[in-house]
Amino acid sequence: MQDFAPEDLDAAFANRRIVKATLMRITLHAVHAEDYEPYRAAMLSTLRASRLYDRRFTATGLAPTDADGLLPKLADFLERPRTGAEVEVDVTGSFGEHAHRVWWALRTYAPVHHVPTGGPWSFAQPNTYRASPAATGSALQQADTGVQRLLLAYLRAFGPASAQDFARFTLLTRNAIAQALNELHDQVVRVAGPGRAALFDLVDATVPAEDTPAPPRLLPMWDSTLLAHVVPGRVMPEAYRPLVVRRNGDVLPCLLVDGQVAGVWRAADGGLELTAFHKLGKAAWQGLTEEAERLSALLVNRDPAVYRRYGHWWDKGLPAVERMTVRV
Repeated sequence: MQDFAPEDLDAAFANRRIVKATLMRITLHAVHAEDYEPYRAAMLSTLRASRLYDRRFTATGLAPTDADGLLPKLADFLERPRTGAEVEVDVTGSFGEHAHRVWWALRTYAPVHHVPTGGPWSFAQPNTYRASPAATGSALQQADTGVQRLLLAYLRAFGPASAQDFARFTLLTRNAIAQALNELHDQVVRVAGPGRAALFDLVDATVPAEDTPAPPRLLPMWDSTLLAHVVPGRVMPEAYRPLVVRRNGDVLPCLLVDGQVAGVWRAADGGLELTAFHKLGKAAWQGLTEEAERLSALLVNRDPAVYRRYGHWWDKGLPAVERMTVRV
């Protein structure tokens, strides 16, 4: 992330080198275009079941094959960008009053990308969609190959980790993960850890020494680091999880001190408000202040009030032991 320039990410979305689509945990992710099809192949069974066996779809009286049968027509219709409303109108011709729920299902598991529409972070309302270039081309990669590729990428980012950790991050089944670990026996090794759960990592991975400094950082909402492991304590103290991870799935933007969640932050009063859940030392506050100044400078010309729609979580109350507002 060093020297990150938001306009470079905007350009990557615009030329489709990076794509936004529903993938792991049935959640929107931004991934490299070359990873999209194998990741979707890995997740397809989970994505499809999450919608076609949900009561919101089954209540229509339609069968899964009804939705599947629309996939070729949908790919043709989305050869160019269309809004969700336009897709629903088109689907209405086949499914009438059930068009909304059919499209709700399809936009999750069909090979479609969210199209950048401009705005401060590339995407703005109304949501616009386009078929994946591979949707009308070669066949999708096999699911098992996709799971292997996804597992290697996961361990590269978050290893050492357990099979349960990977399951939490993806919502893949235990059997699919066990098969991938077996197939990757020459690239993945079991490593020692503090608990009883088996931990795995890449063969050539290195783990920093225990006394390696972890500089203070500001993590965004829903940061994958906070969702990558089952057992609290790797990054988030167990006592803070109910404060940071809300019941509806929202994960608040966090302060990271010495590699652990120490509080939350939000844009407020023309700057960033930093709230610590426990007392922090002078060096920690200095590091957080410097990070906040850099982040404020990045946000000022894009969206100074980023995450403003989630202010209600602060309104409900947070245990602020120390608080600071940083402005540029």
